[in-house]
Amino acid sequence: MSRVYPFDDAMTARAVIDDDGTLVEWNEGARRLLGHPAEAVLGRPAARLLAGDAGTAVPPGPRWDGTVGLRHRDGRMIPVWLLAHRRPPRDGHRGDWLVVTPLTGAEPPTADDPLVDAGLIQSPCALAVYDDALRLRRMNDAMAEVAGLPEERLRGLRLAEIGGKQESEDLEQAMLQVLTSGEPLDVQTYLRTGGEQRAHAWLARMAPVRDGAGRVRGVCLAAHDITDNYRARQRLQLVNEASVRIGSTLDVTRTAQELADVCVPALADFVTIDLLDPHEHGGEPPARITAPVLLRRIAHCSVHPEVPEAVISPGQTEEYPAGSPQADSLTAGHTIVASVTEGDIDDRLTWHTARAQRVREFGMHSSMSVPIQARGLTLGVAVLTRYRRPDPFTADDVLLAEEITARAAVCIDNARRYSRERETALALQRSLLPRSLPRTAALEVSSRYLPAARAGVGGDWFDVIPLSGMRVAMVVGDVVGHGVEASATMGRLRTAVRTLADIDLAPDELLTHLDDLVVRLSEESGADSPGEVGATCLYAVYDPVSRRCTAARAGHPPPVLIRPGGAPRALDLPGGPPLGVGGLPFEAIEVDLPEGTVLALYTDGLVASRERDPETSRALLHEALGAHSGPLDKTCDRVLHTLLPPGGSADDVALLLARTRGLPAAQVATWDIPADPALVAPVRKQVVEQLDTWRLSEASFTAELVVSELVTNAIRYGSHPIRLRLIQDAGTLICEVSDTSPTAPHLRRAKIFDEGGRGLLLVAQLTQRWGSRHTPEGKTIWAELPVYEEDR
Repeated sequence: MSRVYPFDDAMTARAVIDDDGTLVEWNEGARRLLGHPAEAVLGRPAARLLAGDAGTAVPPGPRWDGTVGLRHRDGRMIPVWLLAHRRPPRDGHRGDWLVVTPLTGAEPPTADDPLVDAGLIQSPCALAVYDDALRLRRMNDAMAEVAGLPEERLRGLRLAEIGGKQESEDLEQAMLQVLTSGEPLDVQTYLRTGGEQRAHAWLARMAPVRDGAGRVRGVCLAAHDITDNYRARQRLQLVNEASVRIGSTLDVTRTAQELADVCVPALADFVTIDLLDPHEHGGEPPARITAPVLLRRIAHCSVHPEVPEAVISPGQTEEYPAGSPQADSLTAGHTIVASVTEGDIDDRLTWHTARAQRVREFGMHSSMSVPIQARGLTLGVAVLTRYRRPDPFTADDVLLAEEITARAAVCIDNARRYSRERETALALQRSLLPRSLPRTAALEVSSRYLPAARAGVGGDWFDVIPLSGMRVAMVVGDVVGHGVEASATMGRLRTAVRTLADIDLAPDELLTHLDDLVVRLSEESGADSPGEVGATCLYAVYDPVSRRCTAARAGHPPPVLIRPGGAPRALDLPGGPPLGVGGLPFEAIEVDLPEGTVLALYTDGLVASRERDPETSRALLHEALGAHSGPLDKTCDRVLHTLLPPGGSADDVALLLARTRGLPAAQVATWDIPADPALVAPVRKQVVEQLDTWRLSEASFTAELVVSELVTNAIRYGSHPIRLRLIQDAGTLICEVSDTSPTAPHLRRAKIFDEGGRGLLLVAQLTQRWGSRHTPEGKTIWAELPVYEEDR
């Protein structure tokens, strides 16, 4: 099947040769060249047309050209230049070679040929020729249109004189480089020429003009308008810049400001970012928005540093009625563009006098309201305004603004959700952490808790728990992870520690029970393996009577100990496994602490840093604690200032400082009790005498009854030896009876005719609290009575 060409088919000799070397097309030009009619050659080998030893090899590559000898119909050989194109299979046809050669055009053009000048004058590309003095010699109609003046007015002027701008002088310097070097040069520039209403992007291609001897006699300048490509690159660059700059933090205000900063001045002269007020909708944007709309100004940006265009400041709210650009774009759910040329920008400002005045003052001629939408929710609106840039917003500008806003919307939504979860976690953390530490006779304490600056609230906690016998427990822990789940787990562990401390477990036993709890929590959470819900903990108990401290830790940093006059050092305390591993033991140690010793308990967020190694951080901690004299509050602040960066730690930080106090021996009285009920009366007498010495005679009657019941109970049901101890301090009298029996007492309801069974019930009624604790030797039953020292 022969093809149909829309031109004079006889002006070119054309043939098509199939892959097997068979001629399948032969046009009239080929017949004129070689004299063979189509019916004589079609379907026959093309090699028969070759003269002499031209050969039949298929040329390599997709194109070939060269001169070959072809056989004319009358038998003579004709040298012909051929151009052959290899065409691949297509539309069901096999591959072939298209072979052509021109039959006209070999003669040079005549002087009066109109096509000679048309190459310069009528070319759609703006062309100009400058002589060796860089003065204009010729320009075509397209260049005259760009310049805004005809050639006869500009001939003889330099480019800098024609343009009159800095960009024109820069182009002339480039032309001088071409003139002196003889090498072509391409230069891109952005300017408004004399024949344009607004600036365009241009590619100036410069090449030397040479005479017959090869000498450079001038410069040819071709100007190509590349505004579309330039703006496309600008849009792509702005989108890429937005991807990098927007969302650098999980802060809503910072993210909104980054969106405004990216758009000015690349896309607009003034940008405002207003978000729906979360407090009005319970923290979540509404599913459907209706006018009027209450918006809070989050950020704005202007080409002027002071942002004089703004009517309200960031943080302020304003209600936008129907008809305002903000409300209309939010209710419609799409971008709304208003401009002076369309006549609708003034109509949209009738609702607000101050805004209308700013529009007239700055000459704002075009605005664009873009809803900020993410995950099916509308979060707010971005309003972009132009007044310095003369051109209005185009459809491409709308697409660009929507693309940037959509990217920013996801970041704003992430920041909003993060802030909401962080506030929830902080509220939960505040409710779970102690609001104030108890005042005790055993310790002076101070604490600090700082949530992570970027990762969110975690599971760090601390506590001070008063125990029986004037003793005090100190605990610091750290739950793995961040967020509400970590805070909730922390709350459960803190409650468990308080419960276990209330039954006076030894530190290593308490950590064992706590480890079992974390294992169960891990199983309840559906964790694939033990330890996924994990924590570390340090638990220490200080006794101001013996001035000894017992401590154990579960994978937690060891406390720092500073004895009076001594240097800070880490307490040599066995590490133990983290909580949640399960099945491994914990080891406690006991250490003497002179009065005035400072203990520093902390979580690893205090010493963990990307800028320095842990050893350096611990050395800084010891240095900050070295000058520990004075209020512990100031020491806490000094430690945080020394170790934490200005922007805060990457992890939660909990710090607890405690300075020990000793109870004077004069405030403690101890008696060994014989195992004879008949000797209880002398003991009661000794107690009354001791209370008289302490000037607590008003408490004698109650104390005598409590001591009598506790001692009698120990003689009857306990094991020898039995010891009675009285401790008094700050309006509290503590009675303790210890024996070697591990059996703990319990309250029971005595029947009417029972002779006994009411002792502990009586103790419970007469004291403010009572209980028992296990000791290495057996148990201790204790009771606390409020007392008041007699006036001296």
